[in-house]
Amino acid sequence: MLRNVGQILSERARLSSEVEAIVDLARNRRIDYATLDARTNALANIFQEEGVKKGDRVAILMSNSHVYMEAYFALAKIGAIAVLLNWRLTPAELEYIVQDCSASTLIFSEDLASLVEALKPLASTVTCWIREDADLDARMESGSKQEPQVDIAPDDAVFIMYTSGTTGKPKGAVMTHGASVAWHYSAMATADTRYRERCYTVAPLFHIGGIGVVTSAIHRGMTNVIDQMFDPGRVWRMIAREKIGSTFLVPAMLNFMLKHEEAWTHDHSHLRGIMCGAAPVPVSLIEAFTSRGVDIHQVYGATETHGGICLMTPEKASEKAGSTGRPYYGLEVRVVDEDGHDVPPGVPGEVITRGPHVLREYWNKPEETAKSFKDGWFYLGDVAEVDADGFIYIKDRSKDMVISGGENIYPAEVENILLSHNGVAEVAVIGQPSEKWGESVCAVVVPKPDVETEGLKQDLMAISAENLASYKRPKAFEFIDEIPRNPSGKALKRLLRERFPGPAPD
Repeated sequence: MLRNVGQILSERARLSSEVEAIVDLARNRRIDYATLDARTNALANIFQEEGVKKGDRVAILMSNSHVYMEAYFALAKIGAIAVLLNWRLTPAELEYIVQDCSASTLIFSEDLASLVEALKPLASTVTCWIREDADLDARMESGSKQEPQVDIAPDDAVFIMYTSGTTGKPKGAVMTHGASVAWHYSAMATADTRYRERCYTVAPLFHIGGIGVVTSAIHRGMTNVIDQMFDPGRVWRMIAREKIGSTFLVPAMLNFMLKHEEAWTHDHSHLRGIMCGAAPVPVSLIEAFTSRGVDIHQVYGATETHGGICLMTPEKASEKAGSTGRPYYGLEVRVVDEDGHDVPPGVPGEVITRGPHVLREYWNKPEETAKSFKDGWFYLGDVAEVDADGFIYIKDRSKDMVISGGENIYPAEVENILLSHNGVAEVAVIGQPSEKWGESVCAVVVPKPDVETEGLKQDLMAISAENLASYKRPKAFEFIDEIPRNPSGKALKRLLRERFPGPAPD
């Protein structure tokens, strides 16, 4: 049995050395498993030469590429902890993450060099900056390919992935080697993945829907066709050119693909299915693809659970329309009331799960960790119902989270930025329906007396642009005299959503 993530690649290279492991479309490079493992070992040795030790946090700020995966597995093989950075964040947002986890090393791709230059003066904990360029590639080609000899246990951390926090600051979800391996076994026993099938990945590797899918595909012995940026026409063309059999996309991506002028104009005969998650999948989208012979596998999960914990397989998709399926093979998932008792069919409750696939902790946040667990169960916060056959239907998200284009946005983070303007008395952030993104952010603002709203709006847009990633910025601003609140002072966002139903401007 595998004990750590590094062994996933080592074992796959031993068994499938000549199988194409990664097709890096942006770099026009095709790498088999033997080469991928050798290059990974070389990079692991380079990290050690640069002083990286077991337990050190090493930030990865890179666009999708084969080098990203080599860095990820190299760190896993030496027991260092990969901190997967979202390159869509601003330097200030990245600064918080890097400083919070005390990352000592940061590896970055050339196309993000300008972002790194802005980050360098802010990231005081980072003492080693490694640029992914021709020189690094040459060092990997000429360096030692010897497998690192480091004792790595299942409970050792393999990566930290930061999620938007309900209090306005992101939290670092710590995932262990054992959790990752356990989730892979469960996923392979649940989904119809196939050895040597070609899997297309355009989801960013800093997301669990990116890194989790690619690592799982390597575990299974598939070929990963990795692209950098989503473009609907290009996706259709790559599905045909690379004979893609499966992929992971979010609902907004499916929607863009369906409306593109090249939809269904290219050969998609090899495409058996699309796993779709990060937001509820409209039934109309599912039917549009299944009518063309492409199954949609709706998945539900979270960063903290290493990805999917429920899957809707095609056999029941029509009969159970709107459901996210049943729990993954071997995973415990329940829907419970406030006392922790299972709810009867049709009665709303909260989704909880437990098992080796769940995060170990939130980095340096013991109180947040304790709040999320009860009697060994991790509480996801999402409201759901279960039918008599055990199919789960997600009804609402926890804590008013907004999901835009598959990205989770906690209102508190946006609200804290907007409240920094001295012309804002109160603010509440809600989601509005968006044809493009599923949802977009709307800021409902109470201005201070005598503050002119149009000027305030322009100021708030500027503050958002400076401090928030583009997907988090409000697309709409509404100005009111008072935000409705309950007796304890909590903003009644349900009433705000009813008053400002959208749709959001795109």
